[in-house]
Amino acid sequence: MRTFRTLIIASLCLAGMSSPAQEKLFNSANVQSPVINPDGTVTFNLYAPKAIKVEVTGDFLPTQAVEVPGFGTYDAPGVAQLTEDKNGLWTYTSDKLSPEMYSYTFNIDGMTGVKDPANIYVNRDIVSFSNIFIVSQQKGDKGDLYRVNEVPHGNIAKVWYPSPTLKMQRRMTVYTPAGYDKGGKYPVLYLLHGAGGDENAWSELGRAAQILDNLIATGKAKPMIVVMPNGNPNCQAAPGEWSWGMYTPGFRDAGTGPTQPAAASIPASFMDIVNYVDKHYRTLKDRAHRAVCGLSMGGGHTFGISLLYPAKFDYYGLFSAGLHLPDKTIDMSKPFAQQMKDDPDFAAQSARLFASKPKLYWMGMGKTDFLYQGTVDLRNYWDAKGYHYEYVETDGGHIWRNWRIYLTMFAQRIFQ
Repeated sequence: MRTFRTLIIASLCLAGMSSPAQEKLFNSANVQSPVINPDGTVTFNLYAPKAIKVEVTGDFLPTQAVEVPGFGTYDAPGVAQLTEDKNGLWTYTSDKLSPEMYSYTFNIDGMTGVKDPANIYVNRDIVSFSNIFIVSQQKGDKGDLYRVNEVPHGNIAKVWYPSPTLKMQRRMTVYTPAGYDKGGKYPVLYLLHGAGGDENAWSELGRAAQILDNLIATGKAKPMIVVMPNGNPNCQAAPGEWSWGMYTPGFRDAGTGPTQPAAASIPASFMDIVNYVDKHYRTLKDRAHRAVCGLSMGGGHTFGISLLYPAKFDYYGLFSAGLHLPDKTIDMSKPFAQQMKDDPDFAAQSARLFASKPKLYWMGMGKTDFLYQGTVDLRNYWDAKGYHYEYVETDGGHIWRNWRIYLTMFAQRIFQ
């Protein structure tokens, strides 16, 4: 009897302790947001009866041009006003949206970046968090490609590996395709993130596992291992997931985390990753079964890797690449065309790369990307030399929406 009374008292205490969380849950559950309507519009709802002004900002709205000193402009997410009803519910309905994965946050009385309490789906991009939602109209469209479907699924693992060149243990994300556990050997795609990102970027923001699962299941891509390393050479892993603890990540470095200089660059240390993967996974260990691609900073790393190791990979993909010459002390304020001209090694490296006859050298760039000119300079140089590459230009700027498209296109071209 005493035990029964004790259990009742404990239960009541727990109920009292958890009531604020439950109240928040119930209040959020009463407001549905976002609501994807049958006509393709999306309605955002926020219960904020004491608010004076509420806005939604997201990549589903017309973009705003923002100046980046030294680079030009980039496309910032647009902003729209919500309207309030008599009960304190703020609402906004978008125009009809195309199939895609979108992100958004609220601005409330001047406080920006407020997450939607009714939407539990959130991604981190460097130091910013935003809610996400997916719009899909039919099987096989982009929204469908980015969501989890009833297909055979690959597995995602967080893997620690030694990097003798960088003199540290490091972490990477590794996708193994459905059926990997049944045996056989596989080609490998090395997929690199941009500045401020880490080994979680492509698997979360980029939807890499969903894209590969869906492409492989429909026969549009070959089953492959996908390796997503951390591209910050002075970091071991994503913020909060190694011994430096809960530091704030930076755009091109570790932010408030480690300040010691890196022992080497990512391109110079890249074969540490390849050697580990070939030793610990069932890979096809030749050039014809290796590909490397990356976005922004990772596109710059891919460019450097192609110049340093032209006989190691047969497929290269530069997505909105932040181009720079590998392992050079150069004046980054100079146009990339001038950097190439001033570098005594670049002409020979480019000639060696294309003499090796890679099966695919692919570049994708948004029309309004602030890094656009660097790719123009590189293309002009290689065009003058008669080097063969493929180029795709899309609408929009330096955004994940483009990079998911580029991964989808590139994955269907490799290992065929």
